[in-house]
Amino acid sequence: MSQPITIDIWSDIACPWCYIGKRNLEAGLAATASDEDAPQVDITFHSFELSPDTPVDFDGDEIDFLAGHKGMPREQVTQMLDNVTAVAAKAGLEYRFDLLKHTNTVKAHELLHHAKAAGLQHEMEERLMSAYFTEGKHVGRVDDLVELAVEVGLDAESTRAALESETHLPAVRQDQAQAQAYGIQGVPFFVLNGQYGISGAQPADTFTNVLRDLWAKRDGADAEEAAEAEEAATV
Repeated sequence: MSQPITIDIWSDIACPWCYIGKRNLEAGLAATASDEDAPQVDITFHSFELSPDTPVDFDGDEIDFLAGHKGMPREQVTQMLDNVTAVAAKAGLEYRFDLLKHTNTVKAHELLHHAKAAGLQHEMEERLMSAYFTEGKHVGRVDDLVELAVEVGLDAESTRAALESETHLPAVRQDQAQAQAYGIQGVPFFVLNGQYGISGAQPADTFTNVLRDLWAKRDGADAEEAAEAEEAATV
């Protein structure tokens, strides 16, 4: 049996295009599910902080942040957010920038690594993004993060201990160092089989086509390897 295609995703839970890209990838995978030989994948999320200098409790809304902190005109920010909201809707996501609480995301990334150790990284990634973009929940404080962690099945006490002691901060920094080594400057960024990079929230069809292509090539390589092994065994 072929090894699954590895998909390593660098993202930030506060990145609107990352949530859209995640949904598009899921849709792309769903489109291959009925294939006679459907691609198998192994997905891992990696940490990337878009704004590491953001305070945990930012005084203002998303427009205030982008207009003031990033120096963008307010009218331009409003138009940009309206555009992102429309794109998100096409992916089945209801963004609520009017509720969004901008915050520092390093603790959320630590939580994702904690969840990964418990086999719940995918569930935690989805919960954090949903909480941030569609529910207006705070995802930068330990108390709030523990509540979200419990919702996906993590233990409250061990989660709090991990966050307060920064147990997984080295893993966050390692992800960021790897992103720098790859030359990743923006997210989402998808690395397939450690070789092929896909930048941005590409349409679902893009993921579908790439996955089918890689899976077909993988099967061909496996068949060739098996034939060579069989030939060597008969010599």
